Amino acid sequence: MSDRRIPEATVARLPLYHRALLETAESGVGTVSSQDLATRAGVNAAKVRKDLSHLGSYGTRGVGYEVDHLVHEISRELGLTQDWPVIIVGLGNLGQALANYRGFDARGFRVAALIDADEKKRGRRVAGTTVEGLDALERVVAEREIAVGIIATPAGSAQEVADLLVAAGVRSILNFAPTVVTVPDDVSLRKVDLAMELQILSFYQSRRADSSDTADRDAPVPEATGA
Repeated sequence: MSDRRIPEATVARLPLYHRALLETAESGVGTVSSQDLATRAGVNAAKVRKDLSHLGSYGTRGVGYEVDHLVHEISRELGLTQDWPVIIVGLGNLGQALANYRGFDARGFRVAALIDADEKKRGRRVAGTTVEGLDALERVVAEREIAVGIIATPAGSAQEVADLLVAAGVRSILNFAPTVVTVPDDVSLRKVDLAMELQILSFYQSRRADSSDTADRDAPVPEATGA
């Protein structure tokens, strides 16, 4: 990866561009303008041009960006040209859904291990991988050179699992558990809280409903007409 300093906000948008470019490539389009890419990614064109400038000058004035080349450059910056073995801890409904998600492989993430504390789940095969016990976590991380740990456990177990992953040498963790976990400064932690996202949507839905009710109350009442 490049030694260039890329702003965190830009890094957060690179996956949006990557996905949009893949969709563009699948449609058979060879070049894309900053405006088209912005529309597909849900940002503005000026932001696209500024973000991509951190990767180098890959656009041609009047022509746009070469899709395949830009996909490669963004993939390289995101580390997607490498193979990142992933471990999923917690094989409830969410964990099993993540294990069965085929999109990981296409983006350079290979589910290499599945862990669950429930002894009844040990030995089961999920998406072609055998579920192992929590006591096997440290060994599995070392043997399979795990790069990313995914926590899909209940909230009460999440911190313990995070601690075990860190102790085993995992330095990138994605937390799906509905709770806050803490990790050392040298560990990258991302959180996905589905319930929180739904609550935010609920806020805006309520605002729209309140606005509609207010508009209805403020609307002039038509005068009655006599027969």
